Amino acid sequence: MVQNSEVLIAIGILFLAGLLLDKVGRIVHVPRVTLLILLGALIGPPLLNWLPSGFAGSNDFYAPTALTMVAFLLGGTLNPETLKAHGREIMIISLTLVAVSVAVVASGLWLIGLPVGMAVLLGGLSAATDPAATHDVVSQAGAKGRFATNLLGIVAIDDAWGLLAFSLALTFAGIMLDQDAAVALVHGAREVGGAIALGLAIGLPAAFLTGRIKPGEPTLIEALGLVFLCAGLSLYFGFSFLLTGMVCGAVIVNLARHHDRPFHEIERIEWPFMLLFFVMAGASLKTGNLAEVGYICVAYFFLRAFARLLGGWLGGRLAGLPNAESRMTGLGLMPQAGVAIGMALVGSERFPEIGEDLLAVAVATTIAFELVGPFFTQMAIRRVGRQ
Repeated sequence: MVQNSEVLIAIGILFLAGLLLDKVGRIVHVPRVTLLILLGALIGPPLLNWLPSGFAGSNDFYAPTALTMVAFLLGGTLNPETLKAHGREIMIISLTLVAVSVAVVASGLWLIGLPVGMAVLLGGLSAATDPAATHDVVSQAGAKGRFATNLLGIVAIDDAWGLLAFSLALTFAGIMLDQDAAVALVHGAREVGGAIALGLAIGLPAAFLTGRIKPGEPTLIEALGLVFLCAGLSLYFGFSFLLTGMVCGAVIVNLARHHDRPFHEIERIEWPFMLLFFVMAGASLKTGNLAEVGYICVAYFFLRAFARLLGGWLGGRLAGLPNAESRMTGLGLMPQAGVAIGMALVGSERFPEIGEDLLAVAVATTIAFELVGPFFTQMAIRRVGRQ
């Protein structure tokens, strides 16, 4: 009981601190995502270690829930109108961005001396973008128009391409590290294919059944029920909860013709989950073996940043965007999310001989990109807005 009370007190304090940081962020023009991660690092194990012992364990619940909410909402942005107006641009940019990220990061790390297997795995990690941070910065800025729509559309689907790329990376790394390539291929196909199938299995009946209690208006209970089903069943079967949520949201928004309003009810309650998720991202940094892989972290950071800029510009030009938007696209997609850490966990389980180093690089660079990435997204939105 005492431990539970400490966790509840900590959550209450963090919610109130989140309100304060939101206000501070608006005054000093710093994304609240960045401030929450810094708060987590300050009060968590990296520095003061004030969080109660039971708090970290609860992250296994609200992190998947928060990310599934975001994925569901982002999947819902892929509606017929958006796809008709921007679908070609989103597909071209997202595929180009993933291909360039994997190629540049993997080859760059191999050239500085990393084993081919680990370089390819880290290249696969680099394709992941943070839909939560990007979505939050766009919402906080109140950005509208083609550029903001493209950013949200790209982050809604490029994690799917990233998962496919990482699955291929696992297979290639398995061959390089003398593992069973067939097992690696089956695992990747199961995670991605299972997530797509589960998203369809939940989304298809939901497209018909939701919005009936209040005609044309999906309720909060319906939205929450779908989110928890997506997250819980994905975790149970070992599928990607992020991809499941995206597929479910996209299926509903494209097939539920009787809906007059989308599932924006989730937006009322997603922020408390997101707040706890970002605080725990900052608190999860472990400094134990960072000294040994510090040079890999630095190289990965700059290679991925360069790959984002190059991939965004190249994808934008191939999609026919104006040069100003092409140059800012990669800058707006810098954040890297917990899905990269999830990929690293899968890789570390498959290849325990490089597992600790892989996780250390993934956690450290994810936090680094979560700290600076929202600044770059905010900068990109403002610069395009001034054009």
